[in-house]
Amino acid sequence: MGIFGALTTAVGGLRAQAYALENISGNIANSQTTGFKRVDTSFADLVPDSSPKHQFSGGVNAFSRGTNTVQGDIQNATVDTYMAINGDGYFVVQKPSGFPDGSPVFSGTDLYTRRGDFELDKNGFLVNGTGYYLKALQVDATTGNLVGDVPSVLQFSNDFLPAQATTLVTYRANLASYPRTAASDPDVPNSELLDASAFSVDPTVAGTGTVVANDLPIFLDQSLAGGAITAFDSQGQSVNVQLRWAKTDSFNNGGTDTWELFYQTDSSATGAQVAWVNAGQSYAFDTSGQMNPSVPTVTLTGLTVNGVTVGDVTVSHGATGLTQFADANGVVQVNSLSQNGLPAGSLQNISVNDKGRITASYSNGRTIDIAEIPLASFNGDNSLKRVDGGAFEATSDSGLALFGVTSKIIGRSLEGSNTDIADEFTKLIVTQQAYSANTKIVTTSDQMLQETLNMIR
Repeated sequence: MGIFGALTTAVGGLRAQAYALENISGNIANSQTTGFKRVDTSFADLVPDSSPKHQFSGGVNAFSRGTNTVQGDIQNATVDTYMAINGDGYFVVQKPSGFPDGSPVFSGTDLYTRRGDFELDKNGFLVNGTGYYLKALQVDATTGNLVGDVPSVLQFSNDFLPAQATTLVTYRANLASYPRTAASDPDVPNSELLDASAFSVDPTVAGTGTVVANDLPIFLDQSLAGGAITAFDSQGQSVNVQLRWAKTDSFNNGGTDTWELFYQTDSSATGAQVAWVNAGQSYAFDTSGQMNPSVPTVTLTGLTVNGVTVGDVTVSHGATGLTQFADANGVVQVNSLSQNGLPAGSLQNISVNDKGRITASYSNGRTIDIAEIPLASFNGDNSLKRVDGGAFEATSDSGLALFGVTSKIIGRSLEGSNTDIADEFTKLIVTQQAYSANTKIVTTSDQMLQETLNMIR
């Protein structure tokens, strides 16, 4: 090859080092870019055909070497919809092909990115900082199961979450073995018991009695407050359910410790109008203070309070949720009182949890899963084609996207660039020296050519 071959090789070396310098420059420029994957440079020798005894070291060619599988640092963020991937995988995204009437239209081509700085736009789409729209799988709000297995571009609406009528009340309490009602007197036997004969309408008839307004003073004097809870009808209208307990029989009276539960149905009842309703169940307790027989649940059929019909409500005590132990104050000690109804709610916030699900929080206090974020992977990650904005496009060398990655999505976090500035500076120095050395070859080759030309002058 001689002098001209050396000159050509040196020019190729300059070109290869310039290519490496360009990659180093891009890496340093993107050292603060979210989810950026640096591009390293690989060099390959180009050896011309020759005999074994006259081989040349050859020229050089430069190739890019991807680092898509090298993760950047995970950094905390303050935005609820920001997310990072801990492990392999990519978010599936699409880029709009246009915005007719201000709404995005998509071409249907999937792209893949590690850039997770997604935020809601004006149309309810989750869009990252470079304009890519997140795709996800819908979740059934009732069952929590996925709807289908093909991700679609995610769009949220500000629709109200429908109200949920109360169907279950969880109620656990201890009833004082000696209830200190307003009418009770330790010196008067049975004064702690409800005296059905004092009422114009028997409130304990077969456990399904009622209390009319005319008998309210007697009823309040001979019973104990059992707590109150807000329940909701099917339209989300709230009602205040007041509960009271009355002891109707006692071991001291030769019978069995027995109680009746009542709820208020009309707070403004007068005369013979019904004010309180018996829950329809007698509760008996043995000498150890346990229910015998056990009453795990009781149903309040057609629960209506002040004209608002809630419907059938199950009151759950559990097998041992009601007890009758001594209480110094002689009151009902409520241990647990909750219900499952909710008023209608407006959307307040969208966030990403560590299970990779997007959750919506509503003004009624309810939080539901509305979508699950799938992660794609590739057999040939570093053969993906890079496109603007930190996204990648599948190629024949990368293979098709594979789903079912077990990597973890971390909410309120972002993955930083995997560029190491110190390492890039080291490569910069080496590249500079290699480039300079190649220029020396060009200079030397030129001098040798001049010497050759001068020989014939």
